[in-house]
Amino acid sequence: MFVDRAKIHIKGGNGGNGAVSFYRAKYITNGGPDGGDGGKGGDVIFVADEGMNTLIDFRYKRMFKASPGVDGGKRNCTGADGEDVIIKVPVGTVIREATSNKIMADLTHNGEKKVLIKGGKGGKGNQHFATPTRQAPRYAERGRTSKEYDVILELKLIADVGLIGFPNVGKSTLLSMVTNANPKIANYHFTTLSPNLGVVRSRWGEDFVMADIPGLIEGASEGIGLGHEFLRHVERTKVFIHVVDGAALEGNDPIESIEKINDELEKYKEGLSERPTVIAVNKMDIPEAEENFEKIKAKYESDKVKVFPISAATNTGLDELLSAVANILKDYPEDIVFEEDYDEYAEAEANLDNEPFTIEQYSEHYFVVEGVGVEKMIGYTNIDTEKGFAFFQRYLREKGIIAALEEKGIQEGDTVKIYDLEFEFYN
Repeated sequence: MFVDRAKIHIKGGNGGNGAVSFYRAKYITNGGPDGGDGGKGGDVIFVADEGMNTLIDFRYKRMFKASPGVDGGKRNCTGADGEDVIIKVPVGTVIREATSNKIMADLTHNGEKKVLIKGGKGGKGNQHFATPTRQAPRYAERGRTSKEYDVILELKLIADVGLIGFPNVGKSTLLSMVTNANPKIANYHFTTLSPNLGVVRSRWGEDFVMADIPGLIEGASEGIGLGHEFLRHVERTKVFIHVVDGAALEGNDPIESIEKINDELEKYKEGLSERPTVIAVNKMDIPEAEENFEKIKAKYESDKVKVFPISAATNTGLDELLSAVANILKDYPEDIVFEEDYDEYAEAEANLDNEPFTIEQYSEHYFVVEGVGVEKMIGYTNIDTEKGFAFFQRYLREKGIIAALEEKGIQEGDTVKIYDLEFEFYN
């Protein structure tokens, strides 16, 4: 079964917590802090694998979580790092963040790797918080919580040449005649329900990959039929061979058919109909096709678009068609790659402390503080102890949050809410 779209949930491993520990030995009753750091959580890594050609495996497994880091131990022992989770996908897979639909990664080469989520950093043990005036800190950092996403995997076939056109115009036959592909061929609509790939062993230059894009119908760009599933695979295609039934055996006007397909391409993605195109007027072994060929050539033949008479069934005119395609590919730029446009997942951990914060006053004595850096610090710090709480208060003062509250007019005894925690304010 060919599956080209799947939705999965991914999560990086949380960092291990720092340890609170003090050195103990015979004759030593008040040793210094020796709490070790927590280990780093595992990453979520995607790898492109040319041995895969479908996303069907993701129909049965949809949850992928990296291992958390191990908590720190006594005697300055650092916890072990969490194990990465490696997710193999076919070459040509685009990864989108499900909520925003923005592209997070585009894997176009075999073996290409992408770290989509970094594991959380391990928390620092209490040994790091000892000072000349605080020699026995009884708190440590919590490990950082890693990110998690719902993501959409989309497989977009990487083909140099795409065969487009309405169903039953001879695309599968053409593909079978010029490549090593063996598509199923029959004389009825929608025989091809998934793309077929084949390699053209070119005599005019380098070999190239050709794909039979499943038959389009009017309204495909709006999702009618299997429109979006089909159109997805034309986005990477460098050159289109627009195959049209010159004999009009289905009763469709060939010129009208060409216009409808171009319209669907443009509606799906602006500029798609402007890709380099050659028109192959098929079934020229049937006498009725000659008149339609002349009409099509008169309307579309230009410096940019060439029209060729062919018969895929009798292998007529195919050399001239492939030669023209090969010449276009010689001058074509690099492969079509989708640029990443999702920035949040790549946010640098080092910049968290510089994140802005907001303070909202909801009543005379009730203030709410929010901000990425503040939220993270709540998660990193063990505030269950008096010493840990004092440490967090010092962070609020150093970052200017206390001063900002005072500018808002906060008084002693007023309530400050920071995410799920509420405090009474005392200066």
